[in-house]
Amino acid sequence: MTMTYQHIEYTVHQGIATMTLNRPDVLNAMDETTIAEMHDAVNQTAADDNVRALVLRANGKAFCAGGDLNWMRRAASYSQQENIMDAKKLGDMLYALHQLKKPTIAMVHGAVYGGGVGVVGACDIALGLENSKFCLSEVKIGLVPSIISPYVLGAMGARQARRFYLTAEVIAAEKAQEVGLLHEVYADEVSQNAALADMLKHIKRNAPEAMGVAKDLIYSFAHRPLEAGVVAESSTIIAKRRATPEAKEGINAFLEKRSAAWVEQEVK
Repeated sequence: MTMTYQHIEYTVHQGIATMTLNRPDVLNAMDETTIAEMHDAVNQTAADDNVRALVLRANGKAFCAGGDLNWMRRAASYSQQENIMDAKKLGDMLYALHQLKKPTIAMVHGAVYGGGVGVVGACDIALGLENSKFCLSEVKIGLVPSIISPYVLGAMGARQARRFYLTAEVIAAEKAQEVGLLHEVYADEVSQNAALADMLKHIKRNAPEAMGVAKDLIYSFAHRPLEAGVVAESSTIIAKRRATPEAKEGINAFLEKRSAAWVEQEVK
C-alpha cells in the first residue's frame, strides 16, 4: 500500500510501514504541511492492525534539518494564540509518534538538527550512519528546544542536555551514540539496512499487543520511585496480561513447540 502526500512518502509492505521525509531540497526541514502529513501517517499506522512497526527514513543527504525557517518566519507574524496552536501541532505529532503502541525505528543519516533531534528522540530505536551529525541549534537563532525537550531528555538525559542545549555544538555519530541519541552506528547503508532487516524479524516474532503494553511500562515507571504503589500496579498489569487471549496463545505455542498465531511464515 502507498499513500500519496506532498512532503512525505508512506508505504506498507509485509506488515512494515515506512514513512520517508521527502523534501531533500531543504534538507527535509519540517513545515506545517510536513508536520500534518507526518501526524496523519502515524495515525494510519496506529489504525492498521496489520502493521507491526513503523520505520522512519529521509530522502536526500540529510535526515531532517529541523524547522523550516520560512515557516518560522510566517509564525512570527501570528498572534500569540495562533502561535500556540501552530506550535502545538508539532507537539501533537511528536507525542503521537512517541506514544504509538508499535515499535518505531529511525534510520538516521546526515544532518539531524533542532526538531529533527526531537523526531529521533520520539522513536524507540535509532540506527545511524557514521555521517550522522546532530545539533540542538535553537539558541543560535534565539529560539529554544521546548517542544522536543521531553523526547530529547528521554534519550540523552538532563546532564548531557545541559551541555548541548547551551553550546549548540555539532554532535558526531559516535558521540551521539555515547549520549543516547543513537543506539547503533554503521559504516554504510548496506550494513544499516541489514541491521534493520534483522531487527524487524525479531519484532515480527513478538506479540503485537504485548509490545504496546511493554512500551506503556516504560512511560509508567521510568521516572517513578520504587514504592508499594508501583509494586502493586506492576503486579496487576502482569496478572491482567496473563489472562489475555494473546498471552494464552503465546504460552500454549511455546509449550507445544509451534509458532504463535501472529508469527508469519517467512520469519519462522
